[in-house]
Amino acid sequence: MKRFQTIDESGSTRASIRLGAGCVAMLLVALALGHTASAQVLPSGDAGGLSIFAGATASAFSLQYGDRKMLGIAPFVDVDTRRDLGFEGEARWLDFHQTDNVHVTTWLAGPRYHRSIGKYQIYGKGLVGIGEFNFPYNYAYGRYLVVAPGGGVDYSLTRRVRLRLLDGEYQYWPQFTFGPMSSYGISTGLRIRVF
Repeated sequence: MKRFQTIDESGSTRASIRLGAGCVAMLLVALALGHTASAQVLPSGDAGGLSIFAGATASAFSLQYGDRKMLGIAPFVDVDTRRDLGFEGEARWLDFHQTDNVHVTTWLAGPRYHRSIGKYQIYGKGLVGIGEFNFPYNYAYGRYLVVAPGGGVDYSLTRRVRLRLLDGEYQYWPQFTFGPMSSYGISTGLRIRVF
């Protein structure tokens, strides 16, 4: 899953294409998971059901590579069930507060467990995906496996809108070019119910 290449002048064009393709892919996954099959009627007190949320956060991360502190944005999609299990997909671009043109993009997805307590919802998640790393001065670019456990707390502002008070995530890059690397960070933002 490791890829290492030099960067040419069309790097920004490829990044724009990947950004658009990633957003479309996350939307298609959310819509595909929204269709439920019905073979048997459940008692109404035990009925399942899906809620689909979309949102965006601002992130602050610390990268082990050069002990860099970076800022970024992250759109995400959550698919929740009434039985406290769900799915989360997110993309994160750590592009702000760069030094030496080092920046990072991650595309992660995985299971999510959530529990509502009054207006608060606490959750834990286990995400896996791809991390794209741009090395100093655009000398090289790598694509790696990323494993990312995390969790957080949402606060319900209205029936459809929730404030993501805190989302914490630890990212482990086991196949990084110079040996395993880790990063960790926090995010905050809004989460809006779509369905």
